[in-house]
Amino acid sequence: MSEHWLILETSGRIARIGLARGGAVVRRADLDTSRRHAREMVPTIESMLKAEGLRPANLTGIVASRGPGSYTGLRVGLATAKALAYATGCQLRAVDTFAAVAEQAPAEAWFQTVIADALQGQVYAQHFARRHVGWRAERPLQIAPVGAFAAELIAGEWLSGPGVAVYDGQLPATSPRAAEGDREARIESVLAVGRRLAPLTKEELFALEPLYLRGSSAEEKAKANG
Repeated sequence: MSEHWLILETSGRIARIGLARGGAVVRRADLDTSRRHAREMVPTIESMLKAEGLRPANLTGIVASRGPGSYTGLRVGLATAKALAYATGCQLRAVDTFAAVAEQAPAEAWFQTVIADALQGQVYAQHFARRHVGWRAERPLQIAPVGAFAAELIAGEWLSGPGVAVYDGQLPATSPRAAEGDREARIESVLAVGRRLAPLTKEELFALEPLYLRGSSAEEKAKANG
């Protein structure tokens, strides 16, 4: 019997939702945050399942990105994933968004750093290396001023992630860039990474939060004013 996976990638401005049979994505939808995807996500999921003749109880599991990325988007995506997994008893697998982006690197890349805008002139950054089992994180996720980050880059190391477009002019010209279409996680990559992970335990499911090294903009402002 085929496995059925729901994929939620909500780290960016566009929320990406997919439904896969085995390792093949058979349905997909994009929700723009300007259309309040918190309100539209569940109806979109229901519509996808119905189109494939499935009910939530038929899901093998849910694969959800956990960031870093949009604070609100990640909370919406993970809250939806947790509620569905708890209600149906299906598996939940949480994917580091940068790991999914790394999966999309060109064949000629052996070392890469994935970056995203952390606001206030800072970047989220994580280094990856291609190993015989695929891409693996070489260092923990960090947050750093873009200037300090750029100064430590090794010549020839590939750059990817949505932060490239934001800070391109401040990054070394010697660092090759991934193609623009490969810098944000695709649902196929989130699924591929997720299927290699172990499902979360019930305790891990309840404790799951977005991978976010700083508070929301509102929390940061309140801290500064406090």
